[in-house]
Amino acid sequence: MTRIPTHDRDMIEQAIYLPMLLSVLNRDLLVVEKSPFKLKKPYLELIEETMKAIQVDLAEVKRYLHKNSIKVDRLKSDDAFTMYTFLYKGYEEQHNYFNPRLRNRVEELMRYYLLERLKQSQKEKEA
Repeated sequence: MTRIPTHDRDMIEQAIYLPMLLSVLNRDLLVVEKSPFKLKKPYLELIEETMKAIQVDLAEVKRYLHKNSIKVDRLKSDDAFTMYTFLYKGYEEQHNYFNPRLRNRVEELMRYYLLERLKQSQKEKEA
C-alpha cells in the first residue's frame, strides 16, 4: 500500500508522463519537418506551441517535487512493464507501470494539450 497522498502521486505521475509526451512530440516534429507536406509551418507551430505548454507544466511539476523533496527515478523496463522508484518523505516505494497504460495515458495527455487546452483557452476568451 502506498503512503503517498493522491495529489502528490498525481504530480509524480506527471513527472513520468510529461517527459514521455515531449519525447513523442519531438519525434513527430522531426517527421513533419521531413514530410512532403505542402504547408508544414502550421503543423510545426502547433507542435512547438504544444511542447512549450508542456514544458511550462513540467517545470511547475519539477518545482513542486523539489519543494516537497520528492524524487522519481526510472529503474528498469521490459516488454510489459516499466518500474519506477519514488522517494517520498524518507520512504522509498517501487511501482510497476504497465507499458500500454503508459502509452494510453500519454495519448490522453496529447489529446488534452493539442485539443482540449485550446478549447478551454477559447472559452476563457469568450467569457
